[in-house]
Amino acid sequence: MPQGYPSGRVDRWVWAVRLAKTRADAAQACRGGHVRVNDRPAKPATPVRAGDEVQVRLNGVTRVVDVALVIEKRVGAPIARRCYTDRSPEPAPEQPGAVLRRDRGAGRPTKRDRRQIEELRRHGL
Repeated sequence: MPQGYPSGRVDRWVWAVRLAKTRADAAQACRGGHVRVNDRPAKPATPVRAGDEVQVRLNGVTRVVDVALVIEKRVGAPIARRCYTDRSPEPAPEQPGAVLRRDRGAGRPTKRDRRQIEELRRHGL
């Protein structure tokens, strides 16, 4: 287990605990308003301390974590998971929509088929 620091930059911590793939992605998320520390928008240099709550929205997924240990260097995934407590909400189950299927070998859709397909898509099916 790495030795923790009293505080550190939020962009560096988000990258170090593997919530973001690169440090540049973490900094970009901060600049774009997708990172919050204790319910306040965070700039890349915002300090983060043990006990803080960090909300990160990357790739359409929101993660809510409590900081347990502040690290500044990237570590392996098992060690990184010990540096925070994940309190992320469960993702909503996807509702299966209507699947448009054509018989195998039926060829390209006819003009009439295409119009029917477009009509179904327009109504969200």
